[in-house]
This record gives sequence, structure tokens and C-alpha cells, in this order.
Amino acid sequence: MIVVVDERELVKDGYMSLFGREGIPSTGFDPKEFGDWVMTAADSDIEAVEAFLLGQGERAMALPRAIRERTMAPVIAISDAPSLENTLALFDCGVDDVVRKPVHPREILARAGAIRRRLKALTNFTDIGPIRIFADGRDPEISGDVFPLPRRERRILEYLVSNRGRRVSKTQIFNAIYGIFDEDVEENVVESHISKLRKKLRKKLGFDPIDSKRFLGYCIDWN
Repeated sequence: MIVVVDERELVKDGYMSLFGREGIPSTGFDPKEFGDWVMTAADSDIEAVEAFLLGQGERAMALPRAIRERTMAPVIAISDAPSLENTLALFDCGVDDVVRKPVHPREILARAGAIRRRLKALTNFTDIGPIRIFADGRDPEISGDVFPLPRRERRILEYLVSNRGRRVSKTQIFNAIYGIFDEDVEENVVESHISKLRKKLRKKLGFDPIDSKRFLGYCIDWN
């Protein structure tokens, strides 16, 4: 999920619409509301955020440090009035990158992905048993063969692998895939996506690598 922070409703709505067209969940905040939210939000909600996009706002310069107290997710600032002084001020307040308008949402996602790789020293892929998950949005591979999946199922598999060895709840998966403020989709849709994913994995692998326990959630691991 991408969190867009800007005091202008049109800007927030515009970016949320653009991310939606790319199949990426997002939500928007006014800077004043966001400051309160980022300090009090549940850990599961914060963990669902892939990147923060900061625009215009009176308190925008103070937000990166508040974000850093909760998460290492990329913080990208959008500069409406590009100048050396403004760019340096944004970096000085703690943002990871500065982009100039207009900017395509795919570029923002690519920059966020690059920042995550640098911050976490990640390779371009993660292996778990014969399953290889890529960090650039490609379909996973199993034993070297491409394993095509619909976008939602692929993102669920990516989320489970990124949390390998620990259980995640249906709510955490929903927040990561659909966004924590999506009221148009029922949370139970996650069960349908996971059921389809497990069936495909079972057919390909000969067994189901996803363990589920009622009230505890889902876990993928390889011993």
C-alpha cells in the first residue's frame, strides 16, 4: 500500500487514482491527520505500507522523522517548486528521494523498490525451497519454471514469503493487498484468493506449503 500525504484533496485523489490503475492500493492523508495516524496506528497497519509519498503541507517537513520512528519504508517527496534549496531542505528533513512533478506512478514504485533494496540490502529475489519470488513484480518461479499467478494471488505469496517463518492474520494480508482503508472490498475475499493460490501450489509442488490455523493465521516456511 502507498500512503499519499498532501493537504490538497485533488492531489491526493489524483495520485490514489493513478496508483489504482496500476493495481496498487493507496490511501491519502492531510499532513495534520497523518502525523497523528503514524504515531498511533497499529503495527500491522504500518507494516502494510510499501512507501510514503509526501506532497505539500505546512507540517510536511516534520513527517519523515515521525515515520522513521515506526518504519523503514521509503519516504519519497514530490517537489512542486523544484530548486536546489528546496531539494536540499527535503533531504535534510529525512526523505529518501525527491521527485519532480509530473511523475508517473510506475517511476515512484520503481524508486521505492530501489530504496527498499538499498535499505535492506536485498537481492532481486528471495528463495524459499524451490520457489523464487522476485522483487520487481515478475511472476514467481518454481524449480526454474515461471509460475504465472493473478496479481492478488502473487502479492499474497510475496507477502507470505516476506514474512516467512511467522504467522500473519487474514487482516494483515488484506491490509497489505487491498489497503487499510478500502471499504469497497470485503476482508473475506482474502480467503478465496488464498484457497486458489494453495490449490495451484499443491498441484505444482505435490503438497501445500501454506499452513493455516484458525484464529492464528497463515504461515509459509520450508524445512
